[in-house]
Amino acid sequence: MARTNAEDPELRRACAAAIGAGGSAGDIVLAIRVAKGRGILEKLGRMASPRVLVLTTKQSPKGEKTKAFLRVLKYSSGGVLEPAKLYKLKHLAKVEVISNDSTGCTFILGFDNLRSQSVAPPQWTMRNIDERNQLLLCILNMCKEISQRLPKLIGIDIVELALWAKENTPSITKQVNTQDGPATYVMEQNDMKVTVEKDLVSQAEEEDMEALLGAYVMGIGEAEAFSERMKRELLALEATNVYALLESEPLIQEVLQGLEAATLCVDDIDIRLRIFNVKLRHMREDIASIELRNNKLEMQSMCSEALIEELDKLLERLRIPSEFAASLTAGSFEEARMLKNVEACEWLTGAIHALEVPNLEPAYVDMQAVKDKQTELEKLKNTFVRRATEFLRNYFSSLVDFMISDRSYFSQRGHLKRPDHADLRYKCRTYARLLQHLKNLDKNCLVPLRKAYCQSLNLLLRREAREFANELRASTKASRNPTGWLEASTGSNQTASGSDTSTVSEAYSKMLTIFIPLLVDESSFFAHFMCFEVSALVPPSAPNGKKRESDGNGESDDDLSMMDADGNDVKQSNHSELGALNDALHDLLDGIQEDFYAVVDWAYRIDPLRCISMYGITERYLSAQKADAAGFVRELLKDLQTKISTQFSRFVDEACHQIERNERNVRQIGVLSYIPRFATLATRMEQYIQGQSRDLVDKAYTRLVNTMFVTLEKIAQSDSKYTDIILLENYAAFQNSLFELANVVPTLAKFYHQASEAYEQACTRHITIIIENQFDKLFLFFRRIEDLMYTVPSEEIPFQLGLSKTDLRKVLKSSLSQVDRSINVMYRRLQKTLSSEELLPPLWDKCKKDFLEKYESFVQTVAKIYPNEGMPPVSELRDLLASS
Repeated sequence: MARTNAEDPELRRACAAAIGAGGSAGDIVLAIRVAKGRGILEKLGRMASPRVLVLTTKQSPKGEKTKAFLRVLKYSSGGVLEPAKLYKLKHLAKVEVISNDSTGCTFILGFDNLRSQSVAPPQWTMRNIDERNQLLLCILNMCKEISQRLPKLIGIDIVELALWAKENTPSITKQVNTQDGPATYVMEQNDMKVTVEKDLVSQAEEEDMEALLGAYVMGIGEAEAFSERMKRELLALEATNVYALLESEPLIQEVLQGLEAATLCVDDIDIRLRIFNVKLRHMREDIASIELRNNKLEMQSMCSEALIEELDKLLERLRIPSEFAASLTAGSFEEARMLKNVEACEWLTGAIHALEVPNLEPAYVDMQAVKDKQTELEKLKNTFVRRATEFLRNYFSSLVDFMISDRSYFSQRGHLKRPDHADLRYKCRTYARLLQHLKNLDKNCLVPLRKAYCQSLNLLLRREAREFANELRASTKASRNPTGWLEASTGSNQTASGSDTSTVSEAYSKMLTIFIPLLVDESSFFAHFMCFEVSALVPPSAPNGKKRESDGNGESDDDLSMMDADGNDVKQSNHSELGALNDALHDLLDGIQEDFYAVVDWAYRIDPLRCISMYGITERYLSAQKADAAGFVRELLKDLQTKISTQFSRFVDEACHQIERNERNVRQIGVLSYIPRFATLATRMEQYIQGQSRDLVDKAYTRLVNTMFVTLEKIAQSDSKYTDIILLENYAAFQNSLFELANVVPTLAKFYHQASEAYEQACTRHITIIIENQFDKLFLFFRRIEDLMYTVPSEEIPFQLGLSKTDLRKVLKSSLSQVDRSINVMYRRLQKTLSSEELLPPLWDKCKKDFLEKYESFVQTVAKIYPNEGMPPVSELRDLLASS
């Protein structure tokens, strides 16, 4: 027999590792690979899944009984076997080979204990008939040995299976005894053990049958002799029968007479039975008539009882308990009676729903009693909703009026009072369930309630914010800093250092720290308390990283986490109500922004630069707020940020105007006043940067520096004689004052490089003017030569008018005869034009360098055109300049 995959030792080891064989999972009898499928899935194009079927046995803890299991293993995504299904073989009811499979390798194992018999059992497909027979034979043997029963076989020939088993059973067998039955035979082939109980015919029985057949000599060797023998025996048998008939004639006569007498008796009995049959037929008809009437009476009685029962149920639905009617129509809404009011609401909601079509039989809908009861319940609902709405509106107003009338709830002189709404929320939370039931009864009744709550609480919040802001400004001590940072008329030391105004930023931060969490909590409480179907709103922590304190008296807000009448969680987000909620929150919190604006304006008046730190503080809080139902708080922070940005832009505009006013002053020499003052201003601005305020400051830098440079260019152009001097001195001062800041601030670094380029250009122009003024004839002669070199050959240039050798000698004599004196004149002129002594050394070095470069180019050009003319060498001038 060919080696099957059941003999694969690797497969057995993998199966043992997957199911923990040898331990609590038992011993493996057989492991074989199969393909799992369901017929309809294969028609739809789904591929069959590879599986491994494992037959295991397990002894009971006391060793009295053996259990057999069929385990299904599947391959995980990593190609490792893992358990998928477990079946007990004692529940195996049938084994059916699929007739549609021509190979006969597909079969179904039907178990009688499956929970869902409507689902088709899986189809198992083997690779060949031998593997199928091997598996089925092992299953049948285990069922008979352990369970003493065989499953029903469909599409399988048991004789063919037994013959296959005999042909493929290995020669090595041994007999073992089972605890519960007769002897079995265990076949051992490699690592597989298959047990076959009692073949259809044992070997001993087969030998006895052959011996019995051999002991009887039939003599059928010759066909003709056997035929003659059979004829003789047939004639002898017929003769014997005729002789026996002749001898038994008297006996036959006696039998015939007895038969005639019996026939007469039978006829009499038949007549009597006919008579009894007629009587019985009439009795049956009477009994059937009686039973029919009795059945009708029983049916009528049953219908009457069912009708009475249904009417009793309907009457129970229609009955209004007196205690609930009293609570709904005239009951008090005091806290002690809220439980009864809630119970009455629950009953009313259930009674109304019970009389609606989904919960009521359609046949009852048109009954007059049901219609009357629906009308009565509707009146009860309207009465209760009206009374509850009126009570809650007055209740909200009275709560807030009480708090407003008590000065201890607000900040007072010398004492900042943190708003505390714990008691207010505790009292409101008492009626949270009532509001939920009012929503279930009449959703429209919440609109005026929400408006009344918003109007009342808005007065309280605005009063708290106003008192807090006033006391905050009064208790904050800070001297006012000057606003004319870049004013031309301001003294140079006036803005060198400003007073400490950090308390202003701290006051603004305290205002946000106190009221932003309060407003978020109020928004969240309002959304849940007024039954808006939105998700949770309160972020887990405040923006400063500290855990927010509870606003309640140690109680959780579980009273607000409710279920509606149908069991649906009202916390589930409903985007359709988000717009209505934001409108309500606007009514709740509108007007409180004015007190925040007042704090911003106050801080701006003390120190405009504090807008930078306030902008960063606001951005930090804004980034911590999500765009949810606390959207008004987010809009408030955005408006605050816009307000701060506008105020700071106002400061920057004023600073730009101060810079531009320098342009209208009389002729200015030296470094303009706003250049060093801007460095002081930028240093102060960098100290105030917090969080995301870098963009705000960078934009201010851009506007201020651009205005400074434009104004500088205009002032420099007002006097062409000193244009380059003004530019280079001021650009140099700009670089010197912002050197350290430019190393850490990218925006200032960009303007630093821009000033450096402008400085280099101004230096080059100024030095060129000084050199050309002192050596004008020399370099004028040089420029004329250069211009002619583009149009005239070099050898013809000495013959041009004014460019002869004689002219060259005159120019050299007049320009270079006292070159040391000319150099000293250049130095004194450069020194005279500069107002800053620290700029003189680098500018003089640049002047000497540029002069040498120009003179060297002149010498090279003249040497080409006037080759024999003697000129002072470049090295001589270089030594002379080095000593100057």
